[in-house]
Amino acid sequence: MFQKVSLFAGLDSEQLIALQAHALLKSYPRNTIIISQGDATDSLYIIESGRVKIYINDDDGREFILGTLEQGDYFGELALFDRGVRSASVMTLDACRFWVISSIDFLNWVDGRSEILMNIIKGLVKRIRLLDEDIANLALLDVYGRVARFLIQRAELIDQRLVVERFTHQEIANMIGASREMVTRIIKDLRQGGYIELEGRRIILKGRLPTNW
Repeated sequence: MFQKVSLFAGLDSEQLIALQAHALLKSYPRNTIIISQGDATDSLYIIESGRVKIYINDDDGREFILGTLEQGDYFGELALFDRGVRSASVMTLDACRFWVISSIDFLNWVDGRSEILMNIIKGLVKRIRLLDEDIANLALLDVYGRVARFLIQRAELIDQRLVVERFTHQEIANMIGASREMVTRIIKDLRQGGYIELEGRRIILKGRLPTNW
């Protein structure tokens, strides 16, 4: 499992076995809050199976999803170096299993392994750039533009079709800063226009989406 995690790129099997000896495998059911915004925790989580969402709530309880993570992804890396409270919450979207490593064990193990520190820095830079893009799109794109960008960015080629999998209209709305009703209306119009098809929670892109709605 660890050899599939980008954080550990460049390590040999012996090093990975040594690291995994410090990790605990934990299981959680769907819709379990793993980390709450404001918590003081100090562990790194590596996703063995399932999906999670990373989100924040405003003072009125409204939710904004920063992203979703799946098998091979990781979260909690800031806690390895910073004793501050968690800046976002994490909830399981499916039944999940995580490898959990405490900051003390990880930092003891990583001592002298500069390649791991560089991988952490690269991962943080990538996430910062994605957040910058999200902020720019919230400011510059209308709701249709955000929906279209969401679909295009998350489409994967499966059986010769472009497929966006496993997102509800509410989840899409929470990720792009819009209402569920508006997302539903746009999805309906795209379907009626022949641009997409729906298969349960899957969205199939049939061609180039229109530039305007």
